[in-house]
Amino acid sequence: MKTTETDVAIIGGGAAGFFAGINLVNLNPDVKVTILEKGKQVLSKVKISGGGRCNVTHAEFDPKLLSANYPRGHKELLGPFHQFMTGDMFGWLEERGVELKIEEDGRVFPISDSSQTIIDCFQVEADKLGVQIMTKTGIDEITHLDQEDNAWELKGKGCHVKAHRLIIASGSSPKMWRLVQTLGHKIIEPVPSLFTFNIKDDRLKDLAGISLNAAVEVFTTKDRGVSKQNMKALQSSGPLLITHWGLSGPCILKLSAWGARTFYELNHQFQMRINWLPQHNVESLKSLLEDLKDSQPKTFIYTNPIEGLPKRLWQSLLNHLSFERELKWSNMSKTQIQLFAEELCSGDYHVNGKSTFKDEFVTAGGVDLKEIDFKTFQSKKYSNLFFVGEVMDIDAVTGGFNFQAAWTSAYLCAKHLSETA
Repeated sequence: MKTTETDVAIIGGGAAGFFAGINLVNLNPDVKVTILEKGKQVLSKVKISGGGRCNVTHAEFDPKLLSANYPRGHKELLGPFHQFMTGDMFGWLEERGVELKIEEDGRVFPISDSSQTIIDCFQVEADKLGVQIMTKTGIDEITHLDQEDNAWELKGKGCHVKAHRLIIASGSSPKMWRLVQTLGHKIIEPVPSLFTFNIKDDRLKDLAGISLNAAVEVFTTKDRGVSKQNMKALQSSGPLLITHWGLSGPCILKLSAWGARTFYELNHQFQMRINWLPQHNVESLKSLLEDLKDSQPKTFIYTNPIEGLPKRLWQSLLNHLSFERELKWSNMSKTQIQLFAEELCSGDYHVNGKSTFKDEFVTAGGVDLKEIDFKTFQSKKYSNLFFVGEVMDIDAVTGGFNFQAAWTSAYLCAKHLSETA
């Protein structure tokens, strides 16, 4: 078997691995870089991201506010974001002819609306710079050679690579995490993140497609082993989407990311409370309903929802409370007003499972962040080992943030290696 020798080997031909490789050679053309990808093609996750449009990053240009979108990694990424973040990625791509656009929700896409634009840009750079790419090259063994050259030996089926420095950019790979463990690194157990909630409830039946701003909070019983402190933190607000299987939308996805470990402990079964009118609480809504009783006594409640609430949802909640369709505001009792205010602002729903969000499977877990130097993304155990992207215990809410962590970690790692290789 022929041995491939290289200065820097990168395990993983995804977003982080590719970006590290092309930036390293761009900054130091004398460095030989080899990307090892187990699949037939590189950048496969980039291809499907954002529904095939590639949500490159998010239009948040303050490092502190940007880092607040990472349930795991927000403290560690603050420093790196001061060195390379959203604006830098804009500039990097635009220098290479890729125009970007910012959508209303802050997500950033190539103006072409095609992920192939990003893929083509990266591949053109790799070809121009002479980055070696080996596909169908899965690594089964990683050995640190303690001889004078302090190198790495990588073995796989039909593959033997020797490198002076190693970057692991394998993403959420259980196999690679096991290999990293054999090197003495701690792996935080991976659990699902960024998922939707499965809810079977008559109040949501036949309402699929309804979207509105809402506020949600999670609570559970004491005997499930989850501390009250953890549960208090599990609140979210924003756009919520009712689906055929339950709830989705940014509000739910954000909650699933921040509560990933708690929900895993609960086997993704828990109680949640929804405020369909987040501008109100029960008391303020009671006052509004009482005002409507005084000002619109002859109005039929069933066919006249208050502003901000879709008619179908309004009627479903009234049906749930068994209110008559012919009920007018003048006939609404104090007890009924109380019940309706509670239903609208603090209705309880049971979550029974999860579903993957589109094609984007994200995990919370990976290489323990305490074992990584975040100035260079260098291992604290080996001077010539680096981690970039989702192989680390870093993950974010949806909206382009996971890609930005990949770009930042890859670029700073490449910059360091370009100066020391």
